[in-house]
Amino acid sequence: MSFVSDLRVVLRGRDFRRLFATRLVSQFSDGVFQFAVAGYAFFTPEKQTSATEAAVAFAVLLLPYSVLGPFAGVLIDRWSRRQILVIAPIVRGALLLLAALLVALNAPDLYFYGAALLVLGVNRFFLSALSAGLPHVVEERLLLTANAVTPTSGTVVTFVGAGVGFLLRMLFGPSHLGTALILMISGVLFGLSALVAVTMARTLLGPVYDTSLPQAREAVRNVLTGLVDGARHVLHRRSPAAALGGMAAHRFMYGLTIVMTVMLYRYYFTDNAEAGLSEVAGVLATSGAGFFVAALITPWATERFRPETWIPIMLATGGALELVLCLPFHQAGFLAMGFVLGVTGQSVKICADTIVQRDVGEVYLGRVFSIYDMLFNGMLVLAASVAAFLLPANGKSYVVLTIASLGYIASAIVFRLVTGGAATARRAPEEVPQQ
Repeated sequence: MSFVSDLRVVLRGRDFRRLFATRLVSQFSDGVFQFAVAGYAFFTPEKQTSATEAAVAFAVLLLPYSVLGPFAGVLIDRWSRRQILVIAPIVRGALLLLAALLVALNAPDLYFYGAALLVLGVNRFFLSALSAGLPHVVEERLLLTANAVTPTSGTVVTFVGAGVGFLLRMLFGPSHLGTALILMISGVLFGLSALVAVTMARTLLGPVYDTSLPQAREAVRNVLTGLVDGARHVLHRRSPAAALGGMAAHRFMYGLTIVMTVMLYRYYFTDNAEAGLSEVAGVLATSGAGFFVAALITPWATERFRPETWIPIMLATGGALELVLCLPFHQAGFLAMGFVLGVTGQSVKICADTIVQRDVGEVYLGRVFSIYDMLFNGMLVLAASVAAFLLPANGKSYVVLTIASLGYIASAIVFRLVTGGAATARRAPEEVPQQ
């Protein structure tokens, strides 16, 4: 099936359409916000950002959420997920208006990053609720199709939002006032997603009430126990455990690559901050195109292979092509690399989402997706820290490129060994839908 055909199938459901629209509005505004933060942190003309400072920025924005994530998972398994989708955008919008005020007043970076940290923390909470709620609005047989079109569409819309952020920066300028205006616009857009979410029934997205679960207050006090339970639940299921591992490996290798790319465009390919930002926007554009292509090919591929087969194929392909394309350290190669990692990385995520939703028990979904988000963010921060240690000032490093490329290939081999022969088996004839 084509992407358009897949989308048409899942859009037949009214409740799915509302959840889908909530995601699109939110992630579009998230793209505007992320571009504003990236421009402020890495491409402000007055700043001379080093790889170490880039790693610190990643840590400030992402690592603390990995600490808060388990608490979110416990609550997602107990609170109305629809209410989370209504309240979280309002909170984020208010925090973004605060961040805009701090930038406009030229407050110290520490205060801005503190506000941005809270925004991203709420955002990950929001995205976890979206993922955990998806099985409640589509039939099980359409779950992989839904995972191909919804997170992928959301990510593509995020890239579109980043493009709008780029245009707004051109309109308002790179000054602190211009950044503040972009943040304000993003905050207003964030709040609009609540208007879409409120059209869904309060109980639509679960969780299913389980009398054996402790009350939320007690569960928060015992959050580590709950997190361990979620991890144990996953580890006893080979496919979900391998899927999380494959996704984590991709995020680490991707983190190495993205920090190297930012530093190259800031200092190696050009010494002008605005020119570097414009050229990095080109890499973002090719990555966005790759995400869209992943949504086209993954359903087609998984009709012929199991998702457990497609993940190592994509990991190995990404590693091999990254080495070939980027080894000359020419800008054209990095543009193509953005597309390749967009395709392969999003394909891995689509399959990982589907495997987790398919094989993890409902009462554990929130906690498992919190573990998912911890890995998703934490591995990128870890990679940024490693890159800061290994990268030279201009970002050009054959060592980092080799580690990232061969790491993708090694993770594909490990995934294959963990999942065993069943992962490469084609669907049995009786499992293939009748035409």
